[in-house]
Amino acid sequence: MKLYYSPGACSLSPHIALLEAGLKFDLVLASTKTKKLADGSDFMLINPKGSVPVLELDNGERLTEGPAIVQYIADQAPAKQLAPANGSMARYRLQEWLNFITSELHKGFSPLFNPATTEEYKPQVRAKLAERFAWVNEQLEGKQYLMGEQFSVADAYLFVVSNWGQYVGVDVAGYPNLVAFRARVAARPAVIAAMTAEGLLK
Repeated sequence: MKLYYSPGACSLSPHIALLEAGLKFDLVLASTKTKKLADGSDFMLINPKGSVPVLELDNGERLTEGPAIVQYIADQAPAKQLAPANGSMARYRLQEWLNFITSELHKGFSPLFNPATTEEYKPQVRAKLAERFAWVNEQLEGKQYLMGEQFSVADAYLFVVSNWGQYVGVDVAGYPNLVAFRARVAARPAVIAAMTAEGLLK
């Protein structure tokens, strides 16, 4: 398998999942700005949407969109319990979390990374994200991870997205459950390995 990624982007989530699952894969650096790969070839030929992550399977088939990719990865290594069994209520709860993270948090950050966003609008964006993180903080009360005691692919995704706040003025320090959760995830060997490979940890 190949994972097309950009350092620190949402592709870090499937990168962590692949390492947690113990699957073999190659990393391929893709610039979401220039739409080029490291060898100069056109990334748009790999993904016409121009975004990461892309997971290329050994048969050449490509899967895009983080929440779909991480569930695929989890299902390749069921013994690792990165996702509950398909068809179970717990699996739908996982999908509920992945959808929330992708639509309310991930997309919520988009205006803050967009150079065209006016300074006047940014406080509203930050306030909405703060509301969302406050709710996540409540959900983590008394839990190690989003689904309880078991680490899942949703935890990797939340960790990655909540990490972006430091770059765009969204402070999560006031949410103790989220802060403790982030510390737990950051200490996982797969997370350290993924962040090191992407040049995010020195």
